[in-house]
Amino acid sequence: MRAIVQRVTQASVTVNEELISNIGKGICVLVGISRDDTDKDIEYIVRKLLNLRIWDGENGKRWQHSVSQKKYEILCVSQFTLYNVLKGNSPDFHHAMAATESKAFFDKFISTLKSAYEPDLVKEGKFGNYMQVHIQNDGPVTIQLESPIAKHGDSVAK
Repeated sequence: MRAIVQRVTQASVTVNEELISNIGKGICVLVGISRDDTDKDIEYIVRKLLNLRIWDGENGKRWQHSVSQKKYEILCVSQFTLYNVLKGNSPDFHHAMAATESKAFFDKFISTLKSAYEPDLVKEGKFGNYMQVHIQNDGPVTIQLESPIAKHGDSVAK
C-alpha cells in the first residue's frame, strides 16, 4: 500500500458537484492499493497514519504530535494511480489491485482505521467515482508512506 498524507486545514470530496465528505483540521490521505497487498499492509499503514508526528508541540518544538493525539479528522481517498508505471509517456496501472478486489480491500482499510481511531473522525471519498478532491495543505506538509513488504522490486525500510 501507498499513502500520500497531507496535513490540512480543511479538505473535501465532491462528485458531480455534490459534497460527499469534508473535514477540518487533520490529514487527507490518498490511498493506493497494490495487487499484492494483504491485511498486514492495512495494519502497517493504519498504525503509521495514526502515529505520524506532523504537528508541533505546545512548546513550539517541531514534529511532536500525531493526528490521534490531536483528535483531528482524517479524509481517505482511494487513488489507484499511485501504482503507475510509465510506458513512454503513458501511465500503466498493472501494479494496482483490480477494481473488483480493491473496493473490498479499501472498505476493510477504512473499517480498520475507524476501529483503531475515532469512527466519527474518519471520512472517505466515493470509491470508483470521478472525484474532485479539494485540499488546503497546511505547511505545506506532505509525507509518503509505503508498507514495508518489498513489491515489484522495491525495497522499503520499516
